[in-house]
Amino acid sequence: MALAVSLLFVFLIALLQQSGAADAFNLAGMRVAGAAREMQGGGVTTAVMQAVSMAGGSVGRLLLFNIALVGLLWQRQRFAALWLTFTMAGGTLLNLGLKQLFAAPRPDLLPHLDIVNSYSFPSGHAAGNMILFGAIAMLITRRAAYMVCGVIILLIGVSRTWLGVHWPTDVLAGWIVGLGWLAFCRCWLPAGGREEQRVAQAVMGGHTVGGDKAVNPEAVEGAGHRHGEQQ
Repeated sequence: MALAVSLLFVFLIALLQQSGAADAFNLAGMRVAGAAREMQGGGVTTAVMQAVSMAGGSVGRLLLFNIALVGLLWQRQRFAALWLTFTMAGGTLLNLGLKQLFAAPRPDLLPHLDIVNSYSFPSGHAAGNMILFGAIAMLITRRAAYMVCGVIILLIGVSRTWLGVHWPTDVLAGWIVGLGWLAFCRCWLPAGGREEQRVAQAVMGGHTVGGDKAVNPEAVEGAGHRHGEQQ
């Protein structure tokens, strides 16, 4: 349901953008970015934005994804690794499909400070990093992780408009696509990737697993001691 709603919003944003109804918002955002680039210290900020954008690009995301995947497999969280792989692969294909569907050209209001050769809407940087960092935060399940990942997602998205390669609505649509896909994948979220630990605890605790009553070794040992004392 959440994915369907997010796609509906994306189509609405695309309609507003193509009809010109979003021009005021887009032009205002790009002009603010252009003016900020010319201000004192704008060169340093631009360098930071270029570095952030590069880190959030396809190569950077793939590198971070592989690091996270190795970490999950090292901790024997196989289902979490599979979930992360499905989430990233599916989200990437979804956004690429939307790009081809809308075939929106890149903005030309500001000089491009990044090399781009794909369609503009929705932003791949915005969607891809929303999915990657959102998924990582969901696996960590800590408030600090959500806050840090949120700041990173925001900064990468802003960098794309700052560098002149995306309209603000491109970035907004990318975030919405990423959120919708994460909500869809949330149905299979492995809750911190600790399924194996929870199953083991259920077995050791004497809970019913698979229809059979598991035996708690401590209970058996305690019963043996009591039986010896009675004899």
